[in-house]
Amino acid sequence: MSLPAAIPIGVGVPQSFPDRPVDPEAIRRYLARAEALGFHSVWTQEQILGRMPTLEPLELMTFAAACTSRLRLGCAVFLSALRSPVHLAKMLSSLDQLSQGRLEVGVGLGTPRLDAAFGIDSSTRVARFVEGLQVMTALWTQPEVTFAGRFWQLQAAHMEPKPLSQPQPRLWFGANHPNAVRRAVRLGDAFIGAGSASAAQFAEQVRVLRGCLEEAGRDPATFPIAKRVYLAVDDDPQRAADKLAAWFTLNYGHSIHEQVAVWGPPEACAERLRQIIDMGAGMLVLTPLFDEADQLERIAAEVAPRLA
Repeated sequence: MSLPAAIPIGVGVPQSFPDRPVDPEAIRRYLARAEALGFHSVWTQEQILGRMPTLEPLELMTFAAACTSRLRLGCAVFLSALRSPVHLAKMLSSLDQLSQGRLEVGVGLGTPRLDAAFGIDSSTRVARFVEGLQVMTALWTQPEVTFAGRFWQLQAAHMEPKPLSQPQPRLWFGANHPNAVRRAVRLGDAFIGAGSASAAQFAEQVRVLRGCLEEAGRDPATFPIAKRVYLAVDDDPQRAADKLAAWFTLNYGHSIHEQVAVWGPPEACAERLRQIIDMGAGMLVLTPLFDEADQLERIAAEVAPRLA
């Protein structure tokens, strides 16, 4: 079963809990219902430090893998430069095995403001990010790895089991700056626009991306493009706007919902989502920020059919 929509529709997993305790059973029910309704995938995101109470993405993806059998499992994105690529490669390979090849791996740089908390020199963050991906890819695809890098060195290293996904899990790049978009084409397999990016910003990212794909001689049909969209389906637009503003203010210190979120009655939400599809999104990751179970039902019944 799949949703009646023209493109695959993924949803965000309940991950932030600003005004309630974490409820594993509610998350389990949400995942089961998302699978039963025919959604393509469920997605997490990474926020290690911050005022918003937020679950860690890899643990949540592992929980989701145990609760489902069909849904693909993604993170958009891991801030991979803040992690050991050796550990991350091992954990993701294990999760891909346990989920029977359902893993989607998003990576991105994020902002430098937290680098010091992780012992990272901000002046080397791009080089560290690129080298970390090289280490992960080598460990996933080579039987024995010798790697002499600036940040990591391996000598005749073995990592087993390899990911079930072959040759490796798909790498989705999250990127804003044009240089980062170009890096996505050079090193990645797919692109996902951030939820914090406006539709206009996403359209510009897609324009740059397509130009880079052409320059690199890569077939755009083999390079998926997605967009995360913070969504609130509500027949009372003001109520939805108020709830979104409260969430964004806690998470970011100020609200950007007017620039990046989609809210209102189903037909209004669908109209704005169709515009994002027309800008180049071949998949949507719709992410409710409150009343997630109710939002899931309304997306499936009232929004997705309008995207068919």
